[in-house]
Amino acid sequence: MFSLSLSVQPQVTVPLSHLLNVLQSFKGSVGTRTFATSKSTKNTEAEQLLTEPPWNLRDLGLSDLGKQQLDELVNGVFPHLSPQEVSLSLGHTSKSVWRTSHLSTRSFYHNKHGFPGSMPFFAKHSSPFQSELQIWPVWVQSRGFKTLRNKTRRLQSGLDRPIEPEGFTPSFMKGLLTRDKPADVESLDSILRNKNIPDGQQDSFKNGFAEGFLKAQALTQRTQDSLRRTRLILLVLLLVGIYGISKTPFLSVRFRTTSGLDSAVDPVQMKNVTFEHVKGIDEAKNELQEVVEFLKNPQKFTALGGKLPKGVLLIGPPGTGKTLLARAVAGEAEVPFYYASGSEFDEMFVGVGASRIRNLFKEAKANAPCVIFIDELDSVGGKRIESPMHPYSRQTINQLLAEMDGFKTNEGVIIIGATNFAEALDNALIRPGRFDMQVNVPKPDIKGRTEILNWYLKKIKIDSTIEASVIARGTVGFSGADLENLVNQAALKAAVDEKDMVTMKELEFAKDKILMGPERRSAQIDQRNKEITAYHESGHAIVAYYTKDAMPINKATIMPRGPSLGHVSMLPENDRWSETRSQLLAQMDVSMGGRVAEEIMFGSENITTGASSDFDAATKIAKMMVTRYGMCDKLGVMTYREMTTQSPETQAAVENEIRLLLKESYDRAKALLKSHAKEHKSLADALLMYETLDAKEIKIVLEGKALESR
Repeated sequence: MFSLSLSVQPQVTVPLSHLLNVLQSFKGSVGTRTFATSKSTKNTEAEQLLTEPPWNLRDLGLSDLGKQQLDELVNGVFPHLSPQEVSLSLGHTSKSVWRTSHLSTRSFYHNKHGFPGSMPFFAKHSSPFQSELQIWPVWVQSRGFKTLRNKTRRLQSGLDRPIEPEGFTPSFMKGLLTRDKPADVESLDSILRNKNIPDGQQDSFKNGFAEGFLKAQALTQRTQDSLRRTRLILLVLLLVGIYGISKTPFLSVRFRTTSGLDSAVDPVQMKNVTFEHVKGIDEAKNELQEVVEFLKNPQKFTALGGKLPKGVLLIGPPGTGKTLLARAVAGEAEVPFYYASGSEFDEMFVGVGASRIRNLFKEAKANAPCVIFIDELDSVGGKRIESPMHPYSRQTINQLLAEMDGFKTNEGVIIIGATNFAEALDNALIRPGRFDMQVNVPKPDIKGRTEILNWYLKKIKIDSTIEASVIARGTVGFSGADLENLVNQAALKAAVDEKDMVTMKELEFAKDKILMGPERRSAQIDQRNKEITAYHESGHAIVAYYTKDAMPINKATIMPRGPSLGHVSMLPENDRWSETRSQLLAQMDVSMGGRVAEEIMFGSENITTGASSDFDAATKIAKMMVTRYGMCDKLGVMTYREMTTQSPETQAAVENEIRLLLKESYDRAKALLKSHAKEHKSLADALLMYETLDAKEIKIVLEGKALESR
């Protein structure tokens, strides 16, 4: 807003618009002359506004001015014009001598667009002083933006449209707000009157109108029913799609509750599994017999003050029958059997695992006496550690510890846990009072393997000439699960060959397949590589046959199996619980036989990479003899488990002893093969002809006899 400063006594600073409204009353002659000239409605309204000025001299602080000073002020603001100048100004024949500067508007337009232009905005608006300003040399403000005062003036002048109310609503919102408002509906009688329908036809018109309305209503109802059915079908399809995604691997969206296990915690009755089904682990069965007796007749033990063992921990390699033992305990005692895997208590949500353990033990206590079997216990009972990645990982095991031996006692509930890594369990879990008994379930010996083979061979059709003890002797290190797989593979091979029963041939085939891998008959091996492989494998066989403490040969073959081009298998006559120094040296000599044979037959320039695995085995044996078994005279009986912690001199001494043992073994194998060069060549030729030879055939060839049966 512009203001005008007048240097009078006293000095005041007032707005220009207020000053004009007051001073115009003192300039009556000029105002009368001006307003008489203009006869428009606009000037009449302006005259009415000017006759009642909202301000007076007292309000402006000019009441002390004298008449002479006031006249000078008025003449200075509104100077007189000559009649000619007035006529020129009032007439539109020429340009007015008075000019009006619209400072705000021009500067606003120039600042916005970058160049001056015509401003028709002011011409479309009038003010109460428009007629006066045509002849008065004043500076008039013309805004390029709307204000409340401008709106008021436009309302008074009537030249602008009505101002929107304070609660202004945009046009797009008006459409939304008025969309649902019903339109004005005419009544049926008014329609009859407006259409001038005769009286005789009004009843027919009403009937037709009602009939059409009912049909339209029925059509609308059918449309709504169709939409409702469509929505229901889409909802069902959506739910089915979500359920299908939740069952799809790699896209699993699992909706699991936190109330307990995935399925209902119901006991399983193990009536068909007893200790008769458990073979080859008699010591473990004997350990669990007292648990079964306690479950059957607890009064027998409580009368003497004994307590039921709370937990039994089964420790052993995979496939030895730990789960089968737990089932047999429940079947023998004829009590409810609760099964749970350790991974079922592991969940991404906090507190879910602890909640599931509480529910499991709650159900078990309600059905005591009973057996709870937790397989893979190490996944839920591992050692507790501080981990920022899993700050709540200890809640599950803490709940398990509290349920097994906490403030509340568990009467008649026995927990049987099974694990392959007992060393990974938390110490608080395996202490007495929680897992009172620890039962070791080892791999079966030759007697146990024979019992297991006989048990599974009863379930298939076999030849009467099969000797389970022979297969058991050749399956050292096999677990019960491995033996079951062997029998099953033999049955499948017999079915493929369209045989009526399983013979020793199928059992041997299944054993070789498990030990050495499947045959690769499609591999195209050239004659040169076949010859090298035959001499390599026959070198192993010759050293094993003529070395005193070596294992007996079971089979030699140059048929590619797995990653190797040939293989020689050796089986001990009995299970070895420990090995002597001479037996270890014999194993090293046999491992060196392959490389020595290649060097003797084809020269040192033509040796191959086929002996890498043999050297690994020999180096491992030599290192264990020096660092673990104390079988080195120079270093004595001291063990060297961590070589990185030893001094450089000690490490060099250990490496020298290992290298010495390997060199001595290589020299012994070389001397042996040179002394049996004829047998070596005969065995290699037989392998090239027959590809595979068993122990009896190898013996016949080395004795210089012909293989008549082949």
